[in-house]
Amino acid sequence: MAKRALFVDRDGTLVVEPPVDYQLDSLDKLEFVPAVFRNLHFIREKLDFELVMVTNQDGLGTASFPEETFWPAHNKMLKAFENEGVTFDDILIDRSFPEENLPTRKPGTGMLGRYLTGDYDLAGSFVIGDRLTDMQLARNLGCQGILLASPEEGAQRIADAGLQETCVLVTDSWDRIAEFLFAGDRRAEVRRTTSETDIYVALCLEGSGRCDISTGLGFFDHMLEQIGRHSGMDLTIRVKGDLHVDEHHTIEDTALALGEALNRALGDKRGIGRYGFCLPMDDCLCSVALDFGGRAWLVWEAEFHREKIGDMPTEMFLHFFKSLSDAARMNLHIRAEGQNEHHKIEGIFKALARALKMAVHRDIFHYELPSTKGTL
Repeated sequence: MAKRALFVDRDGTLVVEPPVDYQLDSLDKLEFVPAVFRNLHFIREKLDFELVMVTNQDGLGTASFPEETFWPAHNKMLKAFENEGVTFDDILIDRSFPEENLPTRKPGTGMLGRYLTGDYDLAGSFVIGDRLTDMQLARNLGCQGILLASPEEGAQRIADAGLQETCVLVTDSWDRIAEFLFAGDRRAEVRRTTSETDIYVALCLEGSGRCDISTGLGFFDHMLEQIGRHSGMDLTIRVKGDLHVDEHHTIEDTALALGEALNRALGDKRGIGRYGFCLPMDDCLCSVALDFGGRAWLVWEAEFHREKIGDMPTEMFLHFFKSLSDAARMNLHIRAEGQNEHHKIEGIFKALARALKMAVHRDIFHYELPSTKGTL
């Protein structure tokens, strides 16, 4: 089988880049990126990637960056990784200045010839770095890219540079990088088409709360958005329903499609929290407890005294959660107390989102099935 590699940037990815001159030229500047040791050790131990350090060091060996100031900190860094069980299979350092435009300088591939001979599965390999040049290197190699940056700011940088197809993950956490490489993203798409509704649901449990929701019912959209925003999952829901008849089919079938997407995205459920929350909202106290144990059940203890909130019939609230629990194969216990009907149902949806966030959280360091039965 072809080998796979992780091409890892150094400054800003393994070690904190000095903020003033960007040169790691003394031991007192040596600081490691948080959580990099345990996660690279995990990757080294559990996965089959070769580790390749690829770094630009502007003018190394010139008067502006003498070698005798570079090697002590660099070698100290390598020794620290070695002490934690992490060794690099290859270390590639380009010494040129940016204005020289040499092909050896990232994002050029001039230093990486041995990886371009066909012996490596580049499509299954990754470039990990904190700069757009790292993602451009990934594109030039035919690899996937992981950008170490704040998700919102980094995603915008990726979009502006047109690198969305190359960059498969934007995160500021090495924990998240290791999780992604080990277990992948949990995504699902569901298309549910009947004579009454046409529904598309896409979700990613490892998201950032981005939502794109349109059901034709404004208040329902607002409630579904609470699920995405407060659970942290990315959620797309597009519905064309027979609203000229009434709201029933649109709400019920959306719940069924969303529940099915959750069930699919969870996969074999290894490493998940499984359970999950109580949430106050002004005058209301809402609790949602759930269990992704594979059995559907709903306990509903909430009363509403208005016929509608916005354009959503209150009689459909129970129906929505019953359909959701059935399709997601989860126990769902809901209780709400309070006077304001809007606050009550919004509190329920937010509490559901927080319960989902707790229950779907995955721990790759304890990657077992959370069940004594051996299956969920």
